[in-house]
Amino acid sequence: MVPGGGVPPAVEGGRRIAATETAEVRAPAAEVDAFRRQVDELVSKTDLLEKRVNEVVGFYDGKKHCSGGRKAASSRKDCGHSKGMPDLMRQFGVIVRQITSHEWAEPFLKPVDVVGLQLDDYYKIITKPMDFSTIQNKMEGKDETKYNNVREIYADVRLIFANAMKYNDEQHDVHIMAKSLLEKFEEKWLQLLPKVENEERKQKDEDVNGVPSTKTSPEEAFAKLAKDTDNELIEINKQLEELRQMVVQRCRKMTTDEKRKLGAGLCHLSPDDLNKALEMVAQDNPTFQTTADEVDLDMDAQSETTLWRLKFFVREALERQTNIVSGRTDENAKRKREICNALARTNSKRVKQQP
Repeated sequence: MVPGGGVPPAVEGGRRIAATETAEVRAPAAEVDAFRRQVDELVSKTDLLEKRVNEVVGFYDGKKHCSGGRKAASSRKDCGHSKGMPDLMRQFGVIVRQITSHEWAEPFLKPVDVVGLQLDDYYKIITKPMDFSTIQNKMEGKDETKYNNVREIYADVRLIFANAMKYNDEQHDVHIMAKSLLEKFEEKWLQLLPKVENEERKQKDEDVNGVPSTKTSPEEAFAKLAKDTDNELIEINKQLEELRQMVVQRCRKMTTDEKRKLGAGLCHLSPDDLNKALEMVAQDNPTFQTTADEVDLDMDAQSETTLWRLKFFVREALERQTNIVSGRTDENAKRKREICNALARTNSKRVKQQP
């Protein structure tokens, strides 16, 4: 059937699968660390996007609670937004004070003492230093330059923490503190963002028409936030897929024993999972026939990418099948206990009723 002393053919769902097997090499540790850092960055982005999603959901949940005739109209001040736009600079100043008053904010309040700390490479790594005292001076107009809008301040606050995380190793206290404060800051920014976008839209309409706009609303701002978040999630999924492909391509070559185990795992897949596994093979090998009654799967003919994709898929599928079987076993045992208890109660009643 297949050359090379392969795994015995498997029969699953009316189809026969045969598998064979090659050698071995490992990816450098530096590449592993690089992949790990990329994964950490994607996880951080995902956490922030999750908070955005919660903000959007919370807004629309709040609107549901605020609907309902006269009672809702009388409490509109509590549930909705009053007319007019608050002073965004002042509100953002409150956010800045909340962040700078945190116990971990000390390293970020003043410019980095490059000379005193003997950080000879600092300006080679950090091209645009930033700190909260500089931001405060610009907000108060003490420097030659002033902020034109809230987004400019937002960018500088993020720059403070981004610089700290870039210069310091992930295990360094300053890196950890910067990451934590950045997450807290992003949470507060997300609460202010719909108002910012609403005001920006008003200003844009005023610039075009010369009159204030009455068509903008918090609903539009949150709708845009939801759309932007969805687009970013799509982009993250794309990056994850690209990263997965890079990782798989750099995997070491499978050993003969691993290929044998993979072939054995394919034998135990359910019909649906087996179809999915064969479709993976066909993605890299368009001439591979997935619908034939008897399928010859030559392991030595498959790319390392396909082999490792199959291994990850088979492992997850078998774990899922085991959990399902275990759940059914537990359910059957529970049902048997219930039947036995019911019979025991019925028998007890009969004994009591006998004269």
